[in-house]
Amino acid sequence: MSQPVIEAAPAEHRAGLRGWLLDDLNEGKSPVEGPHAKPGTVHQRPWWQVMCLTGLDYFSTLGYQPGIAVLAAGTLAPLATLVLVALTLVGALPVYRRVAEASPHGQGSIAMLERLLPRWLGKFLVLALLGFAATDFIITITLSAADATAHVLENPYAPHALHGHQVGVTLVFIALLGAVFLKGFREAIGIAVVLVGVYLTLNTIVIAVALQHIAGQPHVVAAWRRLLVAEYPSPLAMAVVALLVFPRLALGLSGFETGVAVMPLIRTHGPDDLRGRITGAHRLLTTAALIMSGFLITSSVVTTMLIPHREFRLGGAAYGRALAYLAHEYLGNGFGTVYDVSTVLILWFAGASAMAGLLNLIPKYLPRYGMAPTWTRAVRPLVLVLTAVAFAVTVSFRAEVNAQGGAYATGVLVLITSAAVAVTLSARRRGRHWLTVAFGAVTLVFVYTTITNIVERPDGVKIASLFIAGIVLLSVLSRILRVTELRATGVEMDDLARQFIEDAAASGRIRLIANEPDARDEIEYRLKEAEQRRDAGIPDRDPVLFVEVKVNDPSEFEAPLRVRGEERHGARILHVEGSSIPNAIAALLLAIRDMTGKQPHVYFNWTEGNPVVYLLRYLVFGEGEIAPITREVLREAEHDFRRRPMVHVG
Repeated sequence: MSQPVIEAAPAEHRAGLRGWLLDDLNEGKSPVEGPHAKPGTVHQRPWWQVMCLTGLDYFSTLGYQPGIAVLAAGTLAPLATLVLVALTLVGALPVYRRVAEASPHGQGSIAMLERLLPRWLGKFLVLALLGFAATDFIITITLSAADATAHVLENPYAPHALHGHQVGVTLVFIALLGAVFLKGFREAIGIAVVLVGVYLTLNTIVIAVALQHIAGQPHVVAAWRRLLVAEYPSPLAMAVVALLVFPRLALGLSGFETGVAVMPLIRTHGPDDLRGRITGAHRLLTTAALIMSGFLITSSVVTTMLIPHREFRLGGAAYGRALAYLAHEYLGNGFGTVYDVSTVLILWFAGASAMAGLLNLIPKYLPRYGMAPTWTRAVRPLVLVLTAVAFAVTVSFRAEVNAQGGAYATGVLVLITSAAVAVTLSARRRGRHWLTVAFGAVTLVFVYTTITNIVERPDGVKIASLFIAGIVLLSVLSRILRVTELRATGVEMDDLARQFIEDAAASGRIRLIANEPDARDEIEYRLKEAEQRRDAGIPDRDPVLFVEVKVNDPSEFEAPLRVRGEERHGARILHVEGSSIPNAIAALLLAIRDMTGKQPHVYFNWTEGNPVVYLLRYLVFGEGEIAPITREVLREAEHDFRRRPMVHVG
């Protein structure tokens, strides 16, 4: 039987700017499902509508992917895109279908690796992956805003005064995105369905007209083939070069991690219908991959064959907007302007999808690890921080679309590679030999792709390294600053432990002796009790309880406290399981006080040794100089010294 004794104190009433910023702070509880969403109020939708939410990120890459493909591969762009599509359908899609099965609550591949690699190794791996995820999502915001700006400035109806102000216009888009999230953001899926539907329809029209133009002018294909053969005399040379350059096209792999993260939004037959949610996620991922594959191939063909290559370069009319160029060229400026508006909106909204991803991702890990201040559970302060970071990245890259491609691809590829590793390790752990081999081969391909991208475009890993260094540094500092918090999300106590406490309360003062278990024989408990009675002056007639703490995982920051009663050699023992010894004892003392209405007393011995060494042992292993830290945890948790449990040291 368990009984939650400690609950998070209600947040104080906040007024003014601080109150507005921390209005949705969810202290002491699990992170909410999404921006400004309260538990139980998340509106689920059919899988195809949720697909449109992920499609904001995935499908919007059509705004710049074809141009980047031509700049990376030249006339070979369609063949390199075929390689990318093959990797999407044979590699990334099966991997993320398996991730969806393993994390139906939307935790994604990062949570899989956290489970497979527990304790501090898992925590620091998560921090590193969060750095790459931050790179992916932040660059999604900045790159999408920069490409939206390119579509605005290159439109023939755009005010001439805006030309030359690429950075300024991009910053305005990012600021508007931040303002939306500061105001509150609830109807994302409904808006996403409209934007994605219109955008894909317009792209279908543009590509169909372009293909019709190619079919009506056979010399276009002939000219492309002559140029291709002149550059690559043999099919083998084409295949080799296509394999070598396709990592530069990795932007077209984005969207899979987001597709898994939004799984809780998929409508099912009930909250416990995880199989229905997984089935919906499989349909979402497969349909999105097939749609995007078709658009990637056809858009690459028409842009490569119909647009002069000089127009793809910086300053060219197709720079960052290849399909928009074709829309204006073959369907007129009126239709082209409609296409531009649609592209600008979906690119801007892709930034909203990325912002929502970060706002959900960060609170799931860092506060739970004790590696972020409690205010990171609130949306608005995070929005301000992320917007400021996006401003800095935009200014650093001068809002150039292609310049940010390497950083974006690095973030995308590292996340997909980590997912492939997680799926491979999971298959191996389950004894699925052939699946292990298959996913292992996919992992090797993604490792090659990631390394190639990093070598050719190191900007991405440099930016990711800055994010990782910043996250690790701030996380360690936050962990140190928060280490004396109570850290118990609740106390679960069995019947025997409760009986021991009630008997002690009935006899007078509640006295607990902290004991580090060794042999756990009769001599150990008799000597420990005699020593404390002598040193602390405990009367012989007063009963005592022993408290022993077992640290299961010191890397955990918040965890429920489990208390089990045990009688051994005549000694009554409260056996406690927690993430650190001082915090667990402090939480137990407060639980006993609230349960009995009496101030408990706990008795310690001073530890012999270097206090600095013991401090480090406490930070890493959850043990060390217990007595003073227990007192400090109690002091922070209970400000009224008259109600604070008493700590004695002898």
